[in-house]
Amino acid sequence: MADAGDRVKVFHEKKETEGILMPSESADSIFIKLDNGYNVGIDRKKINEIKVIEKGKSNAVRKAEVKNNPKLPTISILHTGGTIASKVDYRTGGVYTAFSPSDLIMLFPELNDIANLESELISNMWSDDLRFAHFAIMAKVIEKHVKKGVDGIIIGMGTDNLAVGAAALAFILEKVPVPVIIVGAQRSSDRGSSDAGMNLICAANFIANSDFAGVAICMHGKAGDDRCLILPACKTRKLHASRRDAFKAVNDAPIASIDYKTKKIDFIKKDYKKKEKKGEILIKPKMEDKVGLLKIHVNMFPEQFSFFKGYKGLIIEGTGLGQTPGHASNPEAEIHKKIFPAIKEVVDSGCVVVMTTQCIFGRVSMNVYDKARDLLALGVISGEDMLAETALVKLSWLLGNYPKDKVKETQRRDSRKDRI
Repeated sequence: MADAGDRVKVFHEKKETEGILMPSESADSIFIKLDNGYNVGIDRKKINEIKVIEKGKSNAVRKAEVKNNPKLPTISILHTGGTIASKVDYRTGGVYTAFSPSDLIMLFPELNDIANLESELISNMWSDDLRFAHFAIMAKVIEKHVKKGVDGIIIGMGTDNLAVGAAALAFILEKVPVPVIIVGAQRSSDRGSSDAGMNLICAANFIANSDFAGVAICMHGKAGDDRCLILPACKTRKLHASRRDAFKAVNDAPIASIDYKTKKIDFIKKDYKKKEKKGEILIKPKMEDKVGLLKIHVNMFPEQFSFFKGYKGLIIEGTGLGQTPGHASNPEAEIHKKIFPAIKEVVDSGCVVVMTTQCIFGRVSMNVYDKARDLLALGVISGEDMLAETALVKLSWLLGNYPKDKVKETQRRDSRKDRI
């Protein structure tokens, strides 16, 4: 009899399907994980025979030996969630999450030759559920590990808000003497097409064999398994829902490229901060909670802007060079006349309002069209070339740590001058 976790060959409709039998509560179908990592369902009524090729073994009982090599650097791997170090245990159907150094070496044995590992579970959450308060928690754990003397830190995070998390930490970690590399995975570790291992190994190699310090992202540079890129924390966006090379630098260049096979590191940027063995870490973890983000779209109403009256900060993701509706060129757009007064009320309530653009590439330029000049006159600040999400966390951090006049001055600064 075949059990979940067994390697089986299923004979059905003059076909043969081989793979791992997955747990299923369905009475009508069975599910097989193919060697390429994908799952296939087979109607039980069409199955002639299920042949067990090899009995399965639970991943959860396996442990790898952790070797401490004094010649190697020490890297702390901090877990916040996501698929970067998780694997399905087909015996139970549950997700076997690798939190301990032993677990990580079992999944990715190459790490044993790169660094000594320490690890800590901060949380196990979807990145969709991140709030500003979580970034402060992460920063305090990072501070603890840096003060212990580790040579670098890897943070595993879900990819959906990974770039936003990296930007937030780049501001909160005002001074950090070692590399803090954010790593995710677009494909889970149990899939043949997973990018988890390569991203993690390249991040560890970069920490161990470069002089970089600061916050950055490590993800696939191409769809294939050739190289990873080290990407700037404040200038990176996830641009594809599922591709392994979904993360790209926007209005900027990658910091470095890492050849997965040869381990060679090529720096693309030359003006990065260098490691300081005895350097201090300074964190400013406060973030203002009442900061919002409003995306401009067709058919808007003044109430959508008025909602933010009383907020401390608002990022507007405007159209083109930085516009919102506000003029009425025909009767159908008459309601737009109420939008600029609504924005003025938000500004007058004490809210710092910053304009960014919906366009992925390019920058806000609010002196080109009269609409944008009107918005400047209302007190809206240009967000220059910042991504909307970066502007969001930057404004929240500034409002949490500096007086309002300093916030306005610093918020409009080109984000290439912020932490790379």
